[in-house]
Amino acid sequence: MMFEHVLFLSAYLFSIGIYGLITSRSMVRALMCLELILNSVNINLVTFSDLFDNRQLKGDIFSIFVIAIAAAEAAIGLAIVSSIYRNRKSTRINQSNLLNK
Repeated sequence: MMFEHVLFLSAYLFSIGIYGLITSRSMVRALMCLELILNSVNINLVTFSDLFDNRQLKGDIFSIFVIAIAAAEAAIGLAIVSSIYRNRKSTRINQSNLLNK
């Protein structure tokens, strides 16, 4: 596959993720958009690693680290959303101010 197509796909996914992150009012949707952004970055890392140097796997290994960090971030984020839902009965971002009781 051409590198330009993969980079275009990555930029498209990144743009969708940024748009969704900016416009979403639900915490779960915001977490999903953040995961989409991280996955588009992983696509870029693997593509540029393959484009510039085939012998070293620095981009591929860094991509694995990003996937591990994203999994931990998703688990912690969903735990926070679950806790906020138990207290507030809503996952809306604008209703999650814990300073107001």
